[in-house]
Amino acid sequence: MELTYRPRRLRRTPALRAMVREHHLSATDFIYPLFVHEGATNEPIGAMPGAMRWSLEGLVQEVGRAWDLGIRCVVLFPKVADGLKTEDGAESFNEGGLIPRAIRRLKEMHPEMAIMTDVALDPYSCDGHDGIVSEEGEVLNDETVSILCRQAVAQARAGADLIGPSDMMDGRVGAIREALDEEGFEHIGIISYTAKYSSAYYGPFREALDSAPRVGAGKPVPNDKSTYQMDPANGRESLTEALLDEQEGADILMVKPGLAYLDIIYRLRGETELPIAAYNVSGEYAMVKAAAEKGWIDERAVVLETLLCFKRAGANLILTYHACDAAQWLSKG
Repeated sequence: MELTYRPRRLRRTPALRAMVREHHLSATDFIYPLFVHEGATNEPIGAMPGAMRWSLEGLVQEVGRAWDLGIRCVVLFPKVADGLKTEDGAESFNEGGLIPRAIRRLKEMHPEMAIMTDVALDPYSCDGHDGIVSEEGEVLNDETVSILCRQAVAQARAGADLIGPSDMMDGRVGAIREALDEEGFEHIGIISYTAKYSSAYYGPFREALDSAPRVGAGKPVPNDKSTYQMDPANGRESLTEALLDEQEGADILMVKPGLAYLDIIYRLRGETELPIAAYNVSGEYAMVKAAAEKGWIDERAVVLETLLCFKRAGANLILTYHACDAAQWLSKG
């Protein structure tokens, strides 16, 4: 064949492929999500093989392991005892609560590790929603935002580096930015869950935290989060959310879930100069783990390919439960 262009010329050897490779993964791309509880021992999470609810001391050890592997940021999620859950989620801003204590302990033992937190009421709510649920069954926006601001300030006082509002209430980024600034925390960043979809991929996460909506709680509690999280059918709406979050002071924008929403990451990358994070969520993690346990896929190859695809779509950062495994695999070449 008389061909002028033969793209395979640059695929012929590992050296040539490495020379023209467009995107690369490193451990510093990862934010490692960690679950913490009040127990004295670490508890395996059934739907997430390899993941744990960590005790405080177990958390300290795991964060140290992550640091040694090159990971430079973790995000904390609490498993809160039912007795502390209320309709207004007041435990969320208790400065002696689980997350503030965990932050302080980690900053004592691993001061250089960046700590991101989650700002939402669902772990602290007896109704299982990210916001306050009225007697009529409506998730209240403005009343919730005032609680979220108190939660963010409590986390900042404990030493958090990045505040992550995951609730999807309107106006919460601007309100949290103002609340942080008023308390002298101008230096604390906001990584906003900008395009967080009402997704079926969150199931294992809700098992880990026991944070699913609790229908039948004595009032008409919504059985899903579709009145505030985004409709999976919508793409253009993510641009509206991104514009608002950027105007309100977000430092990093996030898309959640990640793998099924690569097109959203790509859209946002073309519209903003802010860093973009992708959340490789619990359902995505669990499916890979289940298939790997069956021997149906090569776990290492699939995980590294998936994480690389987030980078190719335009993500700068990836929240992933595979973080430590991926960091180890990358270090071995």
